[in-house]
Amino acid sequence: MEENIIINKVASSGLISFDLEELYHQGERVVYDLKDNLFMGMILKEKDFREFLKNHDWSQYEGKNVAVICSEDAVIPTWAYMLLTLKLQDFANCLVFGDLKALEDKLFYEALAKINPEDYRGAKVVIKGCSKVPVPTSAYIEITRLFKPYVQSLMFGEPCSTVPLYKKAMVRQSLSSNQ
Repeated sequence: MEENIIINKVASSGLISFDLEELYHQGERVVYDLKDNLFMGMILKEKDFREFLKNHDWSQYEGKNVAVICSEDAVIPTWAYMLLTLKLQDFANCLVFGDLKALEDKLFYEALAKINPEDYRGAKVVIKGCSKVPVPTSAYIEITRLFKPYVQSLMFGEPCSTVPLYKKAMVRQSLSSNQ
């Protein structure tokens, strides 16, 4: 009687699956809108703003990821953002000037900066495509940029169904150059 042996070709392929979802920071994301500090919704008064900064309970931002914006069409002096940063940085996990998209980009960029691409030298890597959390396109661009000089090949998708992206050219030496 002949035995049917099932061989997992994906497992034996040597592919390394890299899941960007695992880099997702679980902390809360909040927007700090400077419009709430504007006088009559138009101008920022330095004295009032400094008083607000001094008396506000900044601990409510402990461990949170904060995007700083001004949703009103007002001219906000650069020093105001700098003063706000001085207060928030002691509490916030991450702080950016911009919207929630800019915040997400920075969170992923910081996580990707901790990866040692040398660990993937010569590897066949699949960047996982499906995730349960939003992974910004910028993260896919950055991981591609990081991995290209090191990996043997780079693919996108799932190990059972990949889109080939990059394959390192094989270096051939001619016989005449070896003599």
